[in-house]
Amino acid sequence: MKEKLVISLGGSLICPEKVDFEFIKNFRNLILSQKEKWFLICCGGGKIAREYQRAGRFFSKNNKDLDWLGIFATYLNAQIVKIAFGKSAFEKVLSRPQKIKTSKIVIASGWKPGFSTDFDSVLWAKKNKIEKILNLTNVDFIYDKDPKKFKDAKPILKISWTDYRKLISQKFKPGMNVPFDPVASKLAQKLKLKVFFLNGRDLSNLNKFLKGENFKGTVIFP
Repeated sequence: MKEKLVISLGGSLICPEKVDFEFIKNFRNLILSQKEKWFLICCGGGKIAREYQRAGRFFSKNNKDLDWLGIFATYLNAQIVKIAFGKSAFEKVLSRPQKIKTSKIVIASGWKPGFSTDFDSVLWAKKNKIEKILNLTNVDFIYDKDPKKFKDAKPILKISWTDYRKLISQKFKPGMNVPFDPVASKLAQKLKLKVFFLNGRDLSNLNKFLKGENFKGTVIFP
């Protein structure tokens, strides 16, 4: 029986400034090489989502409106990833977390307002009794404070959900930029999930993780 894994694929990897064809191709090839694993890949909105939400705030302060902009951005990103996987992927992008019966790779987008793709990834894991989520982003680790603002920020290799949740705001906002959002973190802790954070651009490191070897990244544990 294949090992099942949910991947939360950061939108910043799919489309940092424009669609990164080379990254998507290399990521696809690595995933397809993992014959002993089954993947559900939940795609984030990244910069595209934040840019539309920034523009949306000019016209509306309604969080639901802003959330829908982010969700549509995740769908665009998910659609290009699904196309890249071709016949190896399930026939359509899914949004509502549900029990999966197909053996094909499933590509998912955001679902509905009030939820991030972090939270969606946790729901996908819950529905399919998957205990691990791999969160691929554009940084190497979770840090004890924002490394963009503080030069003395220190990388964290392992951290409990209790301690991680003390590091971040407990209030969810559309487009918030944290390693794993507070609502998703609360549910992941309740479900006793392990979440692994890796820099998705380092595909050799990702390959090590998938092979069960030592890797560079952060683990949040129950």
